[in-house]
Amino acid sequence: MSVSYVEREGANAETVAFYDKATDRFEMLLNIFKVFGHTPELGTVFTDLIMAILKDGEIDWLTKELIILKATHRNECQYCVVQHETLSKRLGISEEKINDIGDDRYKSSPHFTDAEKALMDLTVQIGVDANRVPKELWDRLHQHFTEPQIVEAVFTITIYIAVSKFGDALGVELEPVFSEIQPILPINH
Repeated sequence: MSVSYVEREGANAETVAFYDKATDRFEMLLNIFKVFGHTPELGTVFTDLIMAILKDGEIDWLTKELIILKATHRNECQYCVVQHETLSKRLGISEEKINDIGDDRYKSSPHFTDAEKALMDLTVQIGVDANRVPKELWDRLHQHFTEPQIVEAVFTITIYIAVSKFGDALGVELEPVFSEIQPILPINH
């Protein structure tokens, strides 16, 4: 851990208000929010952003969880992967499908539709080089998704790449409730 958590007991009124809002939405005060206790204004922006993503929108929440898992697994974010695997299973995504997100298994997996495979390829490409998404991939995406859906997918992918980098850079640790969970998608540290 590179910065301390701001615990509720030592927090100022602005931070407590941020914590209350985050706890209402996420059912617990996550360690990533405690890091934002140092900057509650940014914490509120972060929480609002994540709340806007983690729901049905132009793309359904289940599909977003697939690309979140792909993006955070590629960035080797144990914190993100364990939490989003847990959430994905609660939302009804099978362990087999989660397992097939790893490496390139999704490409030949019977658990993924062609549309989902295109999103997985997009997630990989953005992580490798967002400036060089091939025309062939854009064509496949346009076969399955509207432009608003593509915008939402790219936003979700890039935000979760940033979230994984942010949490890992600050050494955010899994909460005790998650710490004993072995992820389906292994992290190769």
